[in-house]
Amino acid sequence: MTDPRRLDLALRVAMPAVIAAAALAAWEALVRLYEVPAYLVPAPSEVARTLVADWSILGPSLVVTLRTTLAAFAVAVVLGTLTAFLFVQSRWIELALFPYAVLLQVTPIVAIAPLVIIWVKDIQTALVVCAAIVAIFPVISNTTLGLRSVDPGLAALFRMYRASRLQQLVRLRIPSAAPYFFGGLRIASGLALIGAVVAEFVAGTGGHAGGLAYQILQAGYQLNIPRLFAALLLVTLAGIALFAAMVGISKLALAHWHESELVAER
Repeated sequence: MTDPRRLDLALRVAMPAVIAAAALAAWEALVRLYEVPAYLVPAPSEVARTLVADWSILGPSLVVTLRTTLAAFAVAVVLGTLTAFLFVQSRWIELALFPYAVLLQVTPIVAIAPLVIIWVKDIQTALVVCAAIVAIFPVISNTTLGLRSVDPGLAALFRMYRASRLQQLVRLRIPSAAPYFFGGLRIASGLALIGAVVAEFVAGTGGHAGGLAYQILQAGYQLNIPRLFAALLLVTLAGIALFAAMVGISKLALAHWHESELVAER
């Protein structure tokens, strides 16, 4: 008999792939049918050819963007988690500091990125700071929510047995917060990529070459639209890979013990 879980996984992979293939086929057909110039909308086949032909340019730029993204993501995870631990220790601390976390979230990074790049002398560090500012809020908010979302009965049981604050944190709050934390990582990974690309756009307008955003800018100036689409494709694939990696890490960490994954398996 066919394993239902394997069948469900196959369907989850096959259905988006079928839709993507159909969309690409329709795109290719329409471009060829209406003879759309490549400088307006290139065909998928032209984008693929450009990606292969210009890989010597786009490949290193992808590495630069990913390096910035991963560094910013790591900074956001560490600082965001520590901040959430600080918030959960006292409501007064959370009330005093949480509005500043919200301030980071609602301030457009494109508006403050030029200032960060001016203030921070090292351009790579400045890009990491900008991307981390974008990515940190989901880690703070989700982890804080998870640390506070403990079962009241279990919390009362820990208090009855006179568990210390550290014991409650390690044995009760952190396991309860795990799904929220990994949910925050899924969001933050994509935001780190967005922040890195936006910061590279700002740096690119100032003449700082490097990442995929700079290649997109240059391709736009030169009306090399196939290369522009190829760079956009790499950004998209990088975002999908980061999200998939976070989903895989979440499943590995929560499988066989947390109800969220146990319910999903059933």
